[in-house]
Amino acid sequence: MAWGRAALVLVVAVVVAAALVSGGPRDESFRLRGDPHWLERATPLGSKAPGWARRMYRRSLLVLQAMTDRRTGAVVAGRRDGWEYVWPRDASAVAMAFASAGYRGEARRAVRFLLGLDLEAAARFHEDGTPVEGRAAQGDAAGWVEAAARAVGLKAQAGTQPWQGQADYQEGDPGDYLGNAIAAAGEPKDHLQVRPSVRRPAEKKIRRNFEAGGVLVREAGEPGSGVDSAAAWAVRPFPQPALYPLVRRTLLRIAATSGRFGIVPSQNWNGGVDPWTAPTAWAAWSLAALGERPAALKLMAELRRAATPSGLLPERVDSRTGAPTSTTPLAWSHAFLVLTLRRLWP
Repeated sequence: MAWGRAALVLVVAVVVAAALVSGGPRDESFRLRGDPHWLERATPLGSKAPGWARRMYRRSLLVLQAMTDRRTGAVVAGRRDGWEYVWPRDASAVAMAFASAGYRGEARRAVRFLLGLDLEAAARFHEDGTPVEGRAAQGDAAGWVEAAARAVGLKAQAGTQPWQGQADYQEGDPGDYLGNAIAAAGEPKDHLQVRPSVRRPAEKKIRRNFEAGGVLVREAGEPGSGVDSAAAWAVRPFPQPALYPLVRRTLLRIAATSGRFGIVPSQNWNGGVDPWTAPTAWAAWSLAALGERPAALKLMAELRRAATPSGLLPERVDSRTGAPTSTTPLAWSHAFLVLTLRRLWP
């Protein structure tokens, strides 16, 4: 991938300018920084990747670099008040994206920072590793950190954090949620490989608690709780092969009902009708891994519409206009975009 200094400077200028005029909440001090030759180190997408994919890939990597402290590896969700914290699941996805794109040093620093956190202390952390008050620990943090550690070849200590009776990625009331159960099931005892002997009992428990009508629903024992996009996590990054048929049906149902700009987190989501880019991206990642390429590309087309003119992904966008309605850009969304593009065009 041949990138000169002038080309990179141009991309940075375009991205910054778009962030300042794209509308919706944003931090007007947001800047993309870094070594002009940094992008040259990225593993390129495959030769058949279209131009739009290459552009979004490069800009997503720049966003992830801008959200990451080069010295400590702390990854914040967004450069904006209220988002400039480290969420373990978000930062873990960024570490995986760095590793997938060939940035092994950045990925390992991010994971080492996460391994130093007291994951049971809070849902969010300052960039110095201290907990942020106001939100209790959530039930998927240990699983995400261990998945990131596996992705970079580091060993994580066995997690003891319970997943039941805790909030999940939707950060609402505590409960027994699908995403937390999947993340907990993806914690193999040796931390370096997913062994079938460890995996099968967890798969059976998830099926027993969350299967309803041939799909996976959000709350254990609640068939009416509706399908949840977090079902995708049982394919990537917490592979549970016995669940793949259920996940495929769940994700295809979600993709079939998506709007012009993506999906909401779950069927009975109570946070409005505006699409969220991270669930749209992680659903596309797992659909691609399942071989459902048309459905994955459909969601990718919706992500492209949701992006700002420079390719930045807001946390969520207006369902009618596609204008940003939350922080822009969001590191978590860009991490899943990188992972999906690497899967579609390896």
